[in-house]
Formats: sequence, C-alpha cells, structure tokens
Amino acid sequence: MRFTTYSKYKGRWLDALNIEALLEQLSDFLLDGGFAGGPSYHPYWGWSGMEDTDSTDALKQALLRALLESGQLTPEMIEELRGEGQGDEDVQRQLAALLDDLIQKLVEEGYITLEGGKPTLPGATYDVTGQGQVDEAKEAAQSVQFNLTQKGMDFLGYRALRGLLGAIGKGNFGAHDTPHLATGVEAEAASRAYEFGDTMNLDIPATLKHAIERDGLKVPLNLEYGDLMVHQAEYRSSCATVLMLDISHSMILYGEDRFTPAKRVALALSHLIRTQFPGDSLKVVTFGDRAEEIPLSQLAKAQVGPYHTNTAEGFEVSRRLLNAQKKDMRQIIMITDGKPSAMSLPDGRVYTNSGGLDPRILERTFHEVAACRKAGILINTFMLARDPYLVRFVQKVSEIARGKAYFTSTMTLGQYIMMDFMKRKRRRVS
Repeated sequence: MRFTTYSKYKGRWLDALNIEALLEQLSDFLLDGGFAGGPSYHPYWGWSGMEDTDSTDALKQALLRALLESGQLTPEMIEELRGEGQGDEDVQRQLAALLDDLIQKLVEEGYITLEGGKPTLPGATYDVTGQGQVDEAKEAAQSVQFNLTQKGMDFLGYRALRGLLGAIGKGNFGAHDTPHLATGVEAEAASRAYEFGDTMNLDIPATLKHAIERDGLKVPLNLEYGDLMVHQAEYRSSCATVLMLDISHSMILYGEDRFTPAKRVALALSHLIRTQFPGDSLKVVTFGDRAEEIPLSQLAKAQVGPYHTNTAEGFEVSRRLLNAQKKDMRQIIMITDGKPSAMSLPDGRVYTNSGGLDPRILERTFHEVAACRKAGILINTFMLARDPYLVRFVQKVSEIARGKAYFTSTMTLGQYIMMDFMKRKRRRVS
C-alpha cells in the first residue's frame, strides 16, 4: 500500500509580492524611452542620453527602488541597499535571486520579453548594492534587453486610465453624443413609427396602443406594419483621433520630464477607445525635426531627441491619416511645450530657427492649421508652458482651427485630456 506524506507548504517570498502593484510602480521607468541617439552634448543643455533604460540591469535597479519604496523588503535587505549593512553576502544573494525571480515572473505572465542574452541571468553573484565591482552577472544583465508586450502595454494603459478617471471623479463611459436621433437599445426620446432598416427596439405599449386604436380590443390582436413603434436613442458618432506628441529636446529639459506623462495619456486613451469606443480609432504622430506615425505597440519606446519642433509637418501627417478615416468626427490632440522652430522644405531638407518665432515657419504652420479646418478636422492644443509668445501662438491656432486650447502642466495634463475627450466641454483661451 502506497503512503503519501504531506508537509506544510512554505511559499516563496515572491508569492507574497503583488506583481501588478509593483508593475504599476514601475510605470514611469517603463514608459521612459530615454533620449534618442545615445549620449549627446549641447553647450546650453549639457549631456543627455546617458541613461540606459532598456537593459535588464536597469530593470533590476528600478525593481529594487520600487521594492524599497513599497516597504516589501526585510530590515536587513534595506540596510544592505542603503549601505548601512555589514556586507552580508547571504542577504545580497537573496536580493539577487529575488530580482531574477521577479523578472522571470514578469516574463512568465506575459508582461515583458527578453532579447539578446540568456533568459535566466546568474543572479547569485549579482552585486545589487552597487558597491562592488561589475561582475560577470552584471555584465550579462546589461547585455540583455527587455521589451513590453501588448499585455504589458494594456496593463499600463488600464492603470493610467483608472488613475486619470479617479482624479476626475465619477464619469459615465459611453459613446460621443451628437444632436441627432437614431434607433438603438437605450431609450432617450419619444418613440416613432418603424422604418425599414431601423433597429427592432420596439416600444411595445405604443405599438399595442396603435393596433387597439385602429381595430379595437379583441383577441387575437391584429398587428399591421403601420402599428409598429420603435424607441429612439441619441445617435452615437464615431471619432478618429490623432495624438501629436512633441519629441523636441525641451520635453525633458529644465528638471522636468514632460514626455512620460504624455505617453501615459496616450496609453490611457488607447485603452479607453478599445474598450469603450470600439468604433473609434487612435493614431500617434511624433514631431521633432520631422514628423512620423508610430505604432501604438512602440509607444513605450518612443524617445525625445536633440530635435527642433516641426509642428507644421505634424499637422500635415495627422491630416493625411485622418482624411483616410471614414468617421463622423475627426480631431487632432496636440501635446507640446514649445514654439514651432522647424519646417520641411520641398527638396526634403529641414529649415530650423530656434531664435524666436520665425515668420516663415509660422506661416507654414498656420497654413497647415487652415488645411485641417478646411478638411473638417478639429485641433485641440495642450500646451505645457505659459510663455507669452506661446500663448499668442496657441490662441492663433485655436482661432484658425476653431478648436480648444488648454494651458496645463504634467500634473493635470491627463485629467484635462480625458475630460475633453469624454465630455466635449467647450473651453477657449480668452
């Protein structure tokens, strides 16, 4: 006879950690694509692009910071990380193993993928305190790159959306309201006679009333085509949106990262549209020296660079994308923090001028704004700076496009955009 002996299960430390909460804490790190082109020196701005945000070494350091801030480490581990410990190799080995387990867990649950090296790194000798020499394990961690998966992007988009809506307060999801009426499921207006092609959302009392008035109350009740009455609901339109993101150098200067909050808003909008407005579309266009569309799947890796601000070409690319969309409503949401300082010439070269508002660049930019208005495209501008000349520029864009303008900060950018997108409030700069 076979006997089985059971012992008390002792779970791993990893099992007690909330992976999703930890991933949410890493959102700033995961969405920080860094600075395009590697290290770059500017006489006024200094060095940029020195940070490596794509390696698993950088991910491990970000995980350590998140664990430290969330208080999920033992006192001994915290002392080691702060340099207050006794250099206990056993504690460091536990931390290194925990980091490897966390990364493996993120891979197994489909949040990230690893490329360029061994999937499992030799964490037992990895110096987590940063006080020792760079060893073989750390070099391996620096050579292995990680990428967010679609599931990881969806998770960050959902959490960003939840945070933005929580900051706004209660909000009912729905489609975009218009003054028109159509037949639907939700009754919001008086019923009317059924017409061929209408949704068969019958108003039963009104239908029976018509039949009784015509033929009297008898059994069986004789229903005819003209007796049919259907509920009316507000017509829900579809909307095509292009989010224009400024990737000029100033978006990460002056001690403030303005680009990561903009990417977080893009992810939140993407999640909102996919889950609540399935008939809508969202595309992302970045504009620096040149403008281009980037896939939403690559948004987390989008980078600011040593670029000027080619706003005109941003509008041109966005208009071309929106003209291809067969939607009732088309709009551009532009997030920027500076003046237009570049324009594309017919021969493919880029003309730049950072020394003030160049009349030639302004004329080209306003020409593209007028072309958007002529195409029926609304432009809503979210300006992250408040310099007087920028106020005048944004006012002119709003005047030409008959759009809206918001002067906001990275702290309120998401709330402003979500309120504008969902509630369609009219708010102009006076």
